[in-house]
Amino acid sequence: MELDLLQHYWWLIIAVLGAALVFLLFVQGGQSMLYCKTDDISRNLMVNSLGRKWELTFTTLVVFGGAFFASFPLFYSTSFGGAYWLWMLILLSFVVQAVSYEFRRKQGNLYGTRTYDAFLMFNGFFGCVLLGVAVGMLFFGAEFTVTKSNILDAGSPFISKWASTRGLEAIADWRNLLLGLAVFFLARTQASLYFINNIRHTEQFAARLRRRTLVNGLIFALLFVAFLIVLALADGLRAADGGTFTEVPNIFLSNLCDMWPLAILLALGVVMVLYAIARTAFCSTFTKGIWFSGIGTVLVVIVLLLLAGYCDTAYYRSLLDAGSSLTIANSSSSLFTLTVMSYVSVLVPFVLAYIWYVWHKMNKKPLTSRELDNDSHQY
Repeated sequence: MELDLLQHYWWLIIAVLGAALVFLLFVQGGQSMLYCKTDDISRNLMVNSLGRKWELTFTTLVVFGGAFFASFPLFYSTSFGGAYWLWMLILLSFVVQAVSYEFRRKQGNLYGTRTYDAFLMFNGFFGCVLLGVAVGMLFFGAEFTVTKSNILDAGSPFISKWASTRGLEAIADWRNLLLGLAVFFLARTQASLYFINNIRHTEQFAARLRRRTLVNGLIFALLFVAFLIVLALADGLRAADGGTFTEVPNIFLSNLCDMWPLAILLALGVVMVLYAIARTAFCSTFTKGIWFSGIGTVLVVIVLLLLAGYCDTAYYRSLLDAGSSLTIANSSSSLFTLTVMSYVSVLVPFVLAYIWYVWHKMNKKPLTSRELDNDSHQY
């Protein structure tokens, strides 16, 4: 009972971190819009506004991976070690992002500002889409097998084996791409909302951002509704006695019905995101949309990840061998490890409070071109 409780607790922690990461992807969304009918002054304002936040996204991604490694190590070794090329592409996009913010406006820049802007746009598109594809495998499965007895084989001590394409096959699954594109357009929508809240420039700049909020928001809404329909119709595996799995039709819809309070949170989150999009697009004085959209996004992502892991659902379904599928019960750390980590998790609220405090300080005054000219450190 105690182990089961801790496993569910840590899956909730994973869901919260994943939700925070999706919200913070507005940085990538903003990077993807640097050359969308934008002049040099507006572009520099956008880059410097995002430059104050990009480390939060990168850090949250690292913490998300670290929490998975500590609490569900079998998933970590299977996915991060197996879907090698997919995760390397994601890592590459975030590495070039870090390099770009460091060298974009430095004196003696040999490659030119536009080169680093191209790197930022690369991260803006591929970082969002490929992360969406990786998360999509939690719902629609992946091509791997797990043989725990291999740990005793000195010649080949690999517990999990992946398809020869090493995660690239996940990109070919249109359902994963659907989620990836939904994440991408959500990130662009939230980036527009963030810029409206954080930057004070010309009226034309603000009007352009409100149009982008509406256009990207509508595309996201269509993609997300399509994803919800696909998810509701998807079959899945539920763990049974003896370590076996049972095929369950419409498993995620069934989970939502069984955990009906999550349906309320899902609806609330969707309404908050739509409210932020609509009011920002049609009210020229409204600038707080990022907070409604951000909270709504966090609620929706938490619900989706809980549907993937709770109710004895195989959150990482093997498409090659059903018996190799992973649940929070068969992939977690030991009782001792989860217990010790739970004491450490008490610090999470303090970390979140610190992030909020730093964010509040950095955003106390909106960013303007005059402030940018007087800033000795520019991205």
